[in-house]
Parts: sequence; structure tokens; C-alpha cells
Amino acid sequence: MSVDYKAYFAEHRETHLNELKEWLSIPSISALSEHKGDVAKAAEWLAGKLREAGLEHVEVHQTAGHPIITADHLHAEGKPTLLVYGHYDVQPVDPLHLWETPPFEPDIRNGKLYARGATDDKGQLFLHVKAVEAILKQEKELPVNIKFCIEGEEEVSSPNLPLYLDNHKDKLAADAIVISDTSLLAPGKPAISTGLRGLCSLELSLETANTDLHSGTYGGGVPNALHALVSLLSSLHDEQGRVAVKGFYDGVLELSPEMREEFAKQEFDEEKLKRDLGLDSLYGEEGFSFVERVGARPTLELNGVYGGFQGEGSKTVIPKEAHAKITCRLVANQDPQAVLDAIEAHLHAHTPVGSKLTFKPKEKAFAFNIDPSHPMLQKAADAFENVYGTRALFTKDGGSIPIVEKLSSTLNGPAVMMGYGLPDENLHAPNEHFNLENFDKGLLTAVEYLKLV
Repeated sequence: MSVDYKAYFAEHRETHLNELKEWLSIPSISALSEHKGDVAKAAEWLAGKLREAGLEHVEVHQTAGHPIITADHLHAEGKPTLLVYGHYDVQPVDPLHLWETPPFEPDIRNGKLYARGATDDKGQLFLHVKAVEAILKQEKELPVNIKFCIEGEEEVSSPNLPLYLDNHKDKLAADAIVISDTSLLAPGKPAISTGLRGLCSLELSLETANTDLHSGTYGGGVPNALHALVSLLSSLHDEQGRVAVKGFYDGVLELSPEMREEFAKQEFDEEKLKRDLGLDSLYGEEGFSFVERVGARPTLELNGVYGGFQGEGSKTVIPKEAHAKITCRLVANQDPQAVLDAIEAHLHAHTPVGSKLTFKPKEKAFAFNIDPSHPMLQKAADAFENVYGTRALFTKDGGSIPIVEKLSSTLNGPAVMMGYGLPDENLHAPNEHFNLENFDKGLLTAVEYLKLV
């Protein structure tokens, strides 16, 4: 049966957009306890739309935090099973005064839908619901088996989904996990992410004397905590931009020639980036391009360094303590705990005389990585090409979405990251929006992928 889905979605476009606006108007901010009721309301709204779409066994599972929603349609005997993952929670909206229109009063301007959650992730997730609905309404059956697992805590690091996954492996088992929570490279240039960096973080403090001291009376005769910290932090990198911690690169999966070719195809303009950022030069590990450094290489970054007097004017003090916050972005197959252990050993070995080190490990998350030659990813690239007219490039993203690695490893299936957003859509920032060109093409691509699999 041949169905003109382009005509179908054009006919139902206004209805679909009005439905999405209704969902976007619910302030499902998972990080703020005052919005707990709104998060629950957004979950129930989605559950209702899944039922209307023709999904079965739609359930809203209560957790220690916010609900998880599951649904399925499993009548395509002998066909693959896809699990669609997404999240319905959104980021806080501050600073509110920078929004051109209220964040929970969706507004369409210049072909873009503005609202908190428009691109991250309600808008992108909504495409999958409507793609399934369209096929069931037009053809009465799906070409594949499909499951949904949608959470309300991705923006707060998914504290309850890992346990749910561990306890429901059979229920959620699938041949591939489809995720739309990333972006195209640029308008008209689709991308499929084959890697997300993991992370680990830490805080460290150095203490010297038991009190701040007068720099005239004691200067030059006692250790200065700030001097000691600056010296210690400078030991973390070498002159070539590499992390100088012994063991830091253990397990790092080197870039294949094929993956480096995919990076080169992006034709990233480093000169334009320098101009845009007002920089004279870029920085990083020698031997790698900017996109390789930020997508496929590990990093160690200082996020905050503080200590001593920071008020107006001067105060001639020798500070007794100084502090730093550090975050590492990791790649496959680094172990976050092993990296933390290596950094701690390095810091202790290089702590200046007269200083005492306190080391506090914080977050830990594994990187996600997948071979782009996997058939499920190749078919996703085909789906993009059939709709966008250009084949998707395989990329690696510098950010971290820890739940992706957990989904893939727990369910033992490839994660197919088919994003429909754009890099400049202000996710997590004021005036978040979703380009409606990708709303329209995303619907068609989602349908196309279900048919190709």
C-alpha cells in the first residue's frame, strides 16, 4: 500500500502543532520541586497521546522521583523491534527577562516554534509519536514492532531510570534504541551521533598555614596556598595540550581513518570559529582538528579556581587555602573511576611542599560509542537521505548524556541517535526553539526509518 505521507502530514500540520503547543505549555521542570505536579501532568498528557496514536499497554510508572512512561505495539511478527527513548522534562527558564515571549506560551515566529522544551526534547520526541500514529491510521499496521520508554528526569541526570532498566530488561528488549535528542550539523545537513563523551569531576583544596597571614610580616617565608595551587594545576597539562596525568589515556579508543574522514566531511571552519569567539587561536591536543578534539578526545578542564581576597581594593594577605573545580570529558573506553584515581595520584605526587591536599570526587559517567557501520545506523542514514536529499554524516558529540550508554549496555542494543534539532536552537537557554522545517522533515524521516528497518 502506497501512502503519501507528505500530504498526510501537511493536512494534519496545524492539528499536530496545536497538540505540541499544548504539551509545551506544561512547565515540566524536573529540577524544581514546585513543578512536581506539572511534571506529572506532562506525563499523563503524553500517555493520553500515546493511547490516541494506537499504542498499547500504555503505563505511567511512579518512581522515587518523576514518572516513567512505557507503551508498545508488538504485532509485526518476525520483524525487528525498536525502542524509542526520550524525555518530557525540561530545563528551568531563568533568566526569564531574556525570553522574547513567555517560555510556556508557545509562539511560532519566522518558521520556528519558541518554547521551553521545543527542541529538548518534547518537540523531537513528539515526532515519533505522530509517525507511529500516521502509519497506524493510514495502513492499520506497523512495519516493525515498537516500544516507548519515556522519562521525566533526564535534565536531572536520570536518577531513577537505571534501576527501572535493570528490573525490566525483558520488557524493554529491542533490536535498536532510537533517540532524538541531538541535532543536525546545520540546516539541511543531517547527522547521526556515534559517540557521546562520558565524564568525571572533582573538587580539590590546598591548605597551608592554619590562618591567613600578613604578606609583609610573613611574605617570602611561608607557603602561599594560591601559589601552591597554581603550580599544582599547571602540572596537569604538557606543552602539546595533552593531559600530563599518568594513566589518563588508558583505554582511549583511537580514531579510525574512516571516522577521521567523517569528521573531515563536516568541513568545519576553524577560522570562522575564531572570529566568532574573538580568539587569536584555538587550543588543544596537537595532531587533532577542532571537531576531533571536542568530539572524540578526552579533556581535563578547570571550571573554577578561587581563594584569597576577592573583594574590592587590595588586601595584603597570604591565603591559607585555595580551591579548584575540575571536569573531565571522557571517551570510549575510559573508566571514570580509573581516571579519578589517576588524577588523585598525580595531584598527591605533585603537591607542593608545605601544602595539604583534600580531594573530593564527584560525578562519574561512561562514554557512549558505536561503530557507524552497524546496519541500524546505516538505515538511519538512508532514511535521512531519502527525505533531506543528502546522506547523514556520522559524528561524535562532545557533550554527555549518560543514560544513552546505560540504555545501550543494559538492553544490549545499538543506540541510533537521529536528532532533528539545530545547534543554535538555544536548548537550556532563553528563547529555545525548534525549526519547523525539521519538524516537517523529521516526521517524514521517522516514518521512513520505520519502513526501512
